[in-house]
Amino acid sequence: MIKFLLDYSSGMPIYRQIIDQIRFGIASGQLKLGEQLPTVRALAVELKVNLNTVSKAYKELEIKNILETQQGTGTFISKTDHVVPEKEREDKLKEICTQFSSVVLSYGFSLDEVIQKLKDIETSKKQ
Repeated sequence: MIKFLLDYSSGMPIYRQIIDQIRFGIASGQLKLGEQLPTVRALAVELKVNLNTVSKAYKELEIKNILETQQGTGTFISKTDHVVPEKEREDKLKEICTQFSSVVLSYGFSLDEVIQKLKDIETSKKQ
């Protein structure tokens, strides 16, 4: 199970953050195919958000066949493998880079410093 972290100051709707975190959880292996998610009510209470917010996120993921809800049993990660469309991947990368660059530039880091630090991090992960 993943730990949901919401950023109320990001400007991104909460339901969208829930969707993104579930999709990232699947992509990163933190959420397994067939794994049960918290009920809408339980997640809403945990995140201190409206039931409709969680319900909207779950419904959108059901439409995309990422989640499946079984009446009386719960909501599960769909057992079909998910491939994120290339356009969606590109859009998400652009969004991440825009947010990241805003923070980096506000601290006065140069592009060369950022690139070097990213390379250092990647190298340390491989070791």
